[in-house]
Amino acid sequence: MRIGYGRVSTRDQNPEAQHDALTAADCDRIFVDKASGKLASRPELDKVLLTAREGDEVVITKLDRLGRSTKNLLELSEQLRANKVNLVVLDQGINTSTPAGVLFFTIIGAIAEFEHAMMVERTHDGLAAARARGRVGGRRAVLKPRQVKLAQEMYDERGVDGKRKHTVKEIADELGVARTTIYRYLNRGK
Repeated sequence: MRIGYGRVSTRDQNPEAQHDALTAADCDRIFVDKASGKLASRPELDKVLLTAREGDEVVITKLDRLGRSTKNLLELSEQLRANKVNLVVLDQGINTSTPAGVLFFTIIGAIAEFEHAMMVERTHDGLAAARARGRVGGRRAVLKPRQVKLAQEMYDERGVDGKRKHTVKEIADELGVARTTIYRYLNRGK
């Protein structure tokens, strides 16, 4: 049996292209996760590992869909090999049923991990350069200092009964923001 596995990193990504490629590769069953490749345990991948039997093939479109770290990729490959299940990677032409396929799998996995590490390093370098120019990361402040002061005053204001005069929802509506924004700014003052 050919068992297809796909993964998208975020809920915004669409797994249809992977699903179509796995269908075209004559996969009998297809499992798709919506999870980060950093996670070693993914529900659909766990199902693949439980479903695969001796002589089966686990088919993926790209190596980075299986995992990002070489260690994790090698562990998964070894687990499949121990169960006499072959791994087929469509885009890279890898098939671990041959010694050359195992070698190529290991090399490509190491390159994928290196590529990811370089991307992280470039991101950190870019953020450091931006900070050196005075740019602070993150979103711009939603509320101006005057609005924060007003929100705090409204929050602290008490009625004749000693209870808060304004609810957080009322404050948020007055300032045109979400309640969570008000809570975030009120917590800063403490």
